[in-house]
Amino acid sequence: MREEVSSGGVVIFGNAILLLKKYNGDWVLPKGKIKKNESRSEAAIREVYEEGRVKAEIMDYIDKIKYSFKNCWNEYEVVEKTVHWYLMKTKSMNCAPLKEEGFIEARFVHVNRALGMVKYDDERYIIKKVLDKINREKLS
Repeated sequence: MREEVSSGGVVIFGNAILLLKKYNGDWVLPKGKIKKNESRSEAAIREVYEEGRVKAEIMDYIDKIKYSFKNCWNEYEVVEKTVHWYLMKTKSMNCAPLKEEGFIEARFVHVNRALGMVKYDDERYIIKKVLDKINREKLS
């Protein structure tokens, strides 16, 4: 078993969230591995920029999620993955997918549509937490 730690961002522009479409059609949030000597927040900012070409700033830490998967490239070793998620905002909807990583589209999607588009339950959970936080702050 191998452990892997990543960071990612739920990037907000107005009422829209940045989503990336993978070559297989799955819509996901931007995230990636934390590099040596890099903080979780630095990794989140870097990954959002690398994968979606979006300059964003961190507003808050959301939560972490954990899951495991089998690495098909390495004799099916089990990888235990932890992903740290941040609420981020940007000043522009300009974005572009990082094709070298298998992304074919980057798009800001209305928050109501984003929940139905993302492939994975854990990413839906993170988006819901962000929406709850935003709604609570509006009421304050």
